[in-house]
Amino acid sequence: MSQSVPDREVAELQRRIKALAKERNAVILAHNYERPEVQDVAHYVGDSLGLSREAAKTDAEVIVFCGVHFMAETAAILSPEKTVLLPDLAAGCSLASTIDAEQLRAWKAEHPGAVVVAYVNTTAEVKAESDYCCTSGNAVEVINAIPAEKEILFLPDMFLGAHVRRVTGRQNIHVWMGECHVHAGIDPENIRLQRKLHPEAEFLIHPECGCATSVVEAVSAGDVDPEGVHILSTEGMIKRPGESSAKSFIVATEVGILHRLERAYPGKTFYAANERASCAYMKVTTLPKVLGALERLEHRITVAPDIAAKAKLAIERMVSIGGSQVTPPGPGVDPGE
Repeated sequence: MSQSVPDREVAELQRRIKALAKERNAVILAHNYERPEVQDVAHYVGDSLGLSREAAKTDAEVIVFCGVHFMAETAAILSPEKTVLLPDLAAGCSLASTIDAEQLRAWKAEHPGAVVVAYVNTTAEVKAESDYCCTSGNAVEVINAIPAEKEILFLPDMFLGAHVRRVTGRQNIHVWMGECHVHAGIDPENIRLQRKLHPEAEFLIHPECGCATSVVEAVSAGDVDPEGVHILSTEGMIKRPGESSAKSFIVATEVGILHRLERAYPGKTFYAANERASCAYMKVTTLPKVLGALERLEHRITVAPDIAAKAKLAIERMVSIGGSQVTPPGPGVDPGE
């Protein structure tokens, strides 16, 4: 929705969505990168792994996933008995589209016996061809859980792959050369400029957000000064301003998360590492589309049983290694009403 939409129209749409969600016994999950008004109507806001965990444990019959396609697929795999809805089928992912199952099978054939570790930003078909899934928050833990002598194929994020190779010191990791168009745009030059403009600000990186992976890699490579840098989970990023005496923070991830931070800490200032780091795929979801999804129970996301069965093992391994949390929206918002 554009900024020109009157607040009263936004409020009315949110009221109707909340009422219909209650009537449908539906839970609304929103990713950190969604539009502010969509985050505000959600029952839970978080990263893809945390939201998938929430989808798996919810008692709701219907899950409205305000995120992108691979996230809704993951929820459908973990909760096959539930109705999983994606408000707009155009919500894709530039990183997930850099590799498909056929390409992965060909890569595996070149490296027989290698262990395949797939970043969560991948399609269900790719997950089904993988041994482990991971987030940028638990990628190092996943790699360290694999025997040191094993050859590893890491996909599809080249920035995260370079980071885990450097941190683990393992040279037997082959990395697929994929990237997210958004996080590729957050480069060390952006960081250096923002830190020069705001020398008093702490620098926060969210390791479980795909758009931060190039920055995490830059820190590990020494291209970004680590002084004052905090690599944090969702909850860590949200909690850090409350624990810190700093009054300002530079945030290196997709700009959508700034909404949560500004609501939680109105007395503090947050700067985007790159103000243009906005995911167009996330922003296609609007309040009218969320309402339409609930009214018409569309668009239902399903995964073929054979693909789901294979992908589930890799996803469950991801869920079992490392932590990820989600939170309800900010103060004053009660989607349950």
